[in-house]
Amino acid sequence: MRIVITAFMSLDGVVQAPGGAEEDTDGGFAHGGWSHPFFDPEVVGGVFADAAAKADALLFGRRTWQTMAGAWPGRAGDPFADRLNALPKYVVSETLGDDELTWHNTTRIPGDRAIARVRELRETDGGDLLVMGSPMLVRALLREGLVDELRLMVMPVLLGGGKTIFPDGGVLRTLELISTVTSGTGVNVCTYRPVAAT
Repeated sequence: MRIVITAFMSLDGVVQAPGGAEEDTDGGFAHGGWSHPFFDPEVVGGVFADAAAKADALLFGRRTWQTMAGAWPGRAGDPFADRLNALPKYVVSETLGDDELTWHNTTRIPGDRAIARVRELRETDGGDLLVMGSPMLVRALLREGLVDELRLMVMPVLLGGGKTIFPDGGVLRTLELISTVTSGTGVNVCTYRPVAAT
């Protein structure tokens, strides 16, 4: 399976809490819901529809999984919601109990086994293993070289600080730009793939 990351991102690289005011206030982040003015159903919505259509499974960190599990099951009848609800889901968590995995078809991956288990999933045949949100998880996957594609929806806003998906440590990584589409709201949807080291 290919590991594909989709992320809303500000011009200064912030991915924290694009969906709502209370989504993630860690570090005093006060700009939750910042992506809404720039959402374009055709272009930005199309990125998610395409990604979900090509996915064979979803992978989340705990906080993003809890947000999604609280939202999508109640939207049955919407084609995108139905697709997400039907797909197998993996959540990386040390704290969620199996009795809390109420979103259909969810399997918990213990945090201490996350990288090893994701490597195993990546080596299986099939479509994409799609990651939405989950910045801490994405940072770990990028650090370990496990990401096959990044689909970044770069929005024309500066947030001045917050969580990013980019790992620290000064490692040089070259990416190939596969495509760019610009929405009418000024969002650049950029698809990148890592360039193999030579």
